[in-house]
Amino acid sequence: MIRTMTTAVNTMNQLQHRLDLIGNNLANTATHGYKSSDAKFQELLFQQMNNDKADRADRRSEDGIRIGSGAMLGSIQMNWKVGSIQVTDRQLDFALTEPKQYFNLIQPTEGGEEIIYSRKGNFYVSPMDNGQNMLVNEEGLPVADSAGRPIVFSGQATNYNVHPNGLLEITQPGGNQTFELGVTVLEKPDSMVRLSATNFGLPADMAGLGLEANDLLTEMTGAARSQIGLQNRALEASNVNYEKEMTDLIATQRAYQFNARSVTLADQMLGLINGIR
Repeated sequence: MIRTMTTAVNTMNQLQHRLDLIGNNLANTATHGYKSSDAKFQELLFQQMNNDKADRADRRSEDGIRIGSGAMLGSIQMNWKVGSIQVTDRQLDFALTEPKQYFNLIQPTEGGEEIIYSRKGNFYVSPMDNGQNMLVNEEGLPVADSAGRPIVFSGQATNYNVHPNGLLEITQPGGNQTFELGVTVLEKPDSMVRLSATNFGLPADMAGLGLEANDLLTEMTGAARSQIGLQNRALEASNVNYEKEMTDLIATQRAYQFNARSVTLADQMLGLINGIR
């Protein structure tokens, strides 16, 4: 098989991954708390073919020729910048205004429960059988306090307000209740596992990666809560740059078409070779 065909096919397979990534970013342009991702490419191994030592011809180009094998997707990096803040005037909409800070959610698992992390702060009140209410996200997952427990309060609440330090104040006829919203800083967000468009969790094989939870997470408790940035009655918009994504989409499509054309030309050359009698 002609080497050109192999090189082009290798690159096309990797470009398809970038097209999928760009498509996912564009699909989540309107998703609150979504963080865009960008693909970084690396060159595959190449073969260096040097000139014959007896060849003394003068050349302006470098000696020999380097034959590549295409490109590969080297890494996927997330953009962790804070998106624009959209005021909604809804009491249970909370926007984090500092980068890498995430709300804590409680997700059920086969063995019990685990804490996952999200910047999507549109919360709701879910009635419970005992007449109490629980604070949940739009997926029905309980919102955790700073101790990792669900936020549960009586059903008489009339007003909700959150302070910049993450203190949720619930106004009730018999007196106010306060809860510390669980907020965690993801120190190495690129090492986290993306569970959905906006939810992240710890990697399953942390020991194999040589990581510990303390390497990836910093719990905002005690005096550290003064560093929490929260805005009430607002949501953080996606940080997807629509113009950049469309530009990357066009460039990736052209690169894909170029490599597809290379495969076509290589196929034609093979046809000419096979047709020689």
